[in-house]
Amino acid sequence: MALLYPNTYPLAVSNLGYQLVYKLLNSLDHIVCERFVYPQNHEAFRSLESERTLSDFPLVFGSVSFEQDFPRLCAMLVAGGVEPYADRRGNEVRAGSPLVVFGGVGVFMNPEPLAEFADIMVIGEAEAVLPALLKQLLQPGSRQEVLQKIGSTLAGCYIPGGYTFSYRDDGRVNSISVMAGLPERVRKVVQGHQEVAAHSEILSPEAELGMYMTELGRGCSRGCRFCAAGFIYRPPRLWKGDAVIAGLKERPAGIDRVGLLGMEMSESSTLDRIAVYLQENDCSLSFSSLRADRITDQLLTLLAKSKLKSVAIAPDGCSQRLRRVINKGLAEKDLIDAAVALVGAGIYTLKLYVMIGLPTETVQDLDELISLLHRIRAEILPLGQARGRVCEIVLSVNSFVPKPWTPFQYLSFGGQERERAENDLDCSGAVQSLRYKIKYLKKKLQKIDNLHVKVDRPDKVLSQAVFSRADRRIAPVLLDIGTGKRSFKQAMKAHDLRSWEYAVRPRAQDEIFCWQVVDHGIKEGHLYQELEKAVAAKATSPCDTTICRRCGVCDEDTTP
Repeated sequence: MALLYPNTYPLAVSNLGYQLVYKLLNSLDHIVCERFVYPQNHEAFRSLESERTLSDFPLVFGSVSFEQDFPRLCAMLVAGGVEPYADRRGNEVRAGSPLVVFGGVGVFMNPEPLAEFADIMVIGEAEAVLPALLKQLLQPGSRQEVLQKIGSTLAGCYIPGGYTFSYRDDGRVNSISVMAGLPERVRKVVQGHQEVAAHSEILSPEAELGMYMTELGRGCSRGCRFCAAGFIYRPPRLWKGDAVIAGLKERPAGIDRVGLLGMEMSESSTLDRIAVYLQENDCSLSFSSLRADRITDQLLTLLAKSKLKSVAIAPDGCSQRLRRVINKGLAEKDLIDAAVALVGAGIYTLKLYVMIGLPTETVQDLDELISLLHRIRAEILPLGQARGRVCEIVLSVNSFVPKPWTPFQYLSFGGQERERAENDLDCSGAVQSLRYKIKYLKKKLQKIDNLHVKVDRPDKVLSQAVFSRADRRIAPVLLDIGTGKRSFKQAMKAHDLRSWEYAVRPRAQDEIFCWQVVDHGIKEGHLYQELEKAVAAKATSPCDTTICRRCGVCDEDTTP
């Protein structure tokens, strides 16, 4: 069987989920799995293991995490000689007419943009679904017989061809019809606690992230209202210290640089224990970002020993009020104290990540961010001067994209008020609003020494916002973009679709969303209640899975 990753090799070999699926598939009897990645320099599109073509494989799996990779995944099918549309493949499953299975976080957040291309979509985590799924796939039978049996008997397996959507004139979903024998909604399945934390299975000098990675858990208890991962990976699961250290012990001899995934959610006591282990074993530490309120003396000691040059912390909201709106749970003091502690531990580049276009955001919120940056610089400047090298601050400004399965799924890309968004049919108001805020920040911050501002392009982010909440009508657009036939704008126009319908149109409380074909266990009304609390800038306490029953997930059994 083939396993596709819709991006280049350095990113593929750095993706822990892709590595885990590859190992899992090859560990099963009667399965030989070979990898395909998106060609980087116009090289031949062949498997990494044996240089075979995609049309040689009767089973094709694809793992996708990000909306920007949707068009590439479609293009890989075409480039490999596989009919991209599932309903145009023959009823016999064979090489050249394979059974196509898609999974990954991009799929179980919203499967519909890619639904037309897949025979099966995995709704949940690979370890919990794939063994039973592969057992069924290896049984004889026609395509329709196999799909009907899997869809009617296996949790976490969505058969898109068995579901029909009708739409209203404004693009809203009118109804969802389901083939007899299939569930009305497909229940997500997640992995239970592990004795050995997931860790790198493949190490390559070409990897974008050149380190041995170990997972600290899945999901997040914080409940940030913009973050899909915090909701679709519920219940949050933190691996025990023993499991994490067991994963670290699996690293090959001579590998001493370790990357920890999930440091934003881990308990300080667990991080301290891991830090002691890494120090005792002469390992250095790396990570993507760190919660500003989870920095301990033990961790700082390890950071100093690791000689990390840069660390990222994410205020996310520009102001204290906005951080309450998004339920971030960080005060300005937390951010300043974290900056001082990190620079004191030897960090030379402090990265800050913020979003613009969040609900209720105003210029006053931007001004508070500017004030915060002045305060941080004033606090860390003497530390840098004392050691003879001033710390640089890198501010990353990113346009907020509303995601399915979050309280902000009802909102408009661009952060406009509802009435303006309803009338912004060409999306120009959304893009211009974000551009104005970027221009405002850059102008106000240009005189701060040793501060670098990185921004995205709202007109480019618009396509991500479209793909995020798109339904299966977007399929020909993805195919056109992926195969280079048309640009995003050209493809949307050619197929009579409007970006406004998906990205900017405000959603109603009682609206049917196409992604509700998936059942994440979140009870009806909970996400909208969280939206109302957001508008009122009211906090929700972090999940405590032992007692908390707010969202409904912990009332469900989502493990196999």
